Amino acid sequence: MHSVINFVGLENGVISATYRNLMIKAKVVLVEQASGVVLSYPVTTISSPVPVGSLRIKLPGTIRPGTYYLKALNAHGQDAARSAEFHIG
Repeated sequence: MHSVINFVGLENGVISATYRNLMIKAKVVLVEQASGVVLSYPVTTISSPVPVGSLRIKLPGTIRPGTYYLKALNAHGQDAARSAEFHIG
């Protein structure tokens, strides 16, 4: 199975994304593109038994402007999927 995470949009400090083939306990993290640093917050855990769905991720007020992407990690912490890059202003 090929896992996919798609960035849909950013509005009012909330990221919208869709995913496919992510299983229960997979985690979605935010990564700063320039440094490759995985932010410790927010982290979203997939809890639905259905491997297809959508996410809404509230950004912390302290997030710095820059280019980011979403990365999905499987239940073992291994890279499963990556979204396209997007800018947070």
